[in-house]
Amino acid sequence: MERADAARNRRAILRATEELLSTHDLADVSMDRVAAAAGVGKGTVFHRFGNREGLMRALVESRVEELSVALTSGPPPLGPGAPPASRLAAFFDAVVELASRNVKVMAAFEQASTDRLNSPVYRSWHAHVSGLIASASPSLDADLVAHLLLGSLHSDLMLRFLKTGETDRLATGLRSMVTTLLR
Repeated sequence: MERADAARNRRAILRATEELLSTHDLADVSMDRVAAAAGVGKGTVFHRFGNREGLMRALVESRVEELSVALTSGPPPLGPGAPPASRLAAFFDAVVELASRNVKVMAAFEQASTDRLNSPVYRSWHAHVSGLIASASPSLDADLVAHLLLGSLHSDLMLRFLKTGETDRLATGLRSMVTTLLR
């Protein structure tokens, strides 16, 4: 169980980081600056998150928490009960929507991340996507195809579409890929 002051500090640090990212490039968001904006000591930030990558990972994880719950216990088509292809399309729609609301946070995580494939979010999403692919089309290499589909989310091209407001085009393209793949 997290102490009340530790939880409060965590929330303050994450909020300060997000606020700084909304007005600064990642290179200008130092741990010192985050600590000062959050009203905590620099040591508290390092103790809590380890480094900038850990801080960005925690910020992303706080953003995807609602989506994670929807995947496991939400209503169809995102949650259980819909056909795998419908769930997969709904997942990519939800990820694009989430990313469009958090462009700076996602971009900062991408820049700070040294091992994105081992992040808890990626591993969870990969397990979800590969499981749906295996259910929908057992002849496909679900593990590899899941990596390829998720890899398309981690690209400069996707970031450009998000920054220019072409989220509908992006979501439609991903949905089309999923539909064609699982036909």
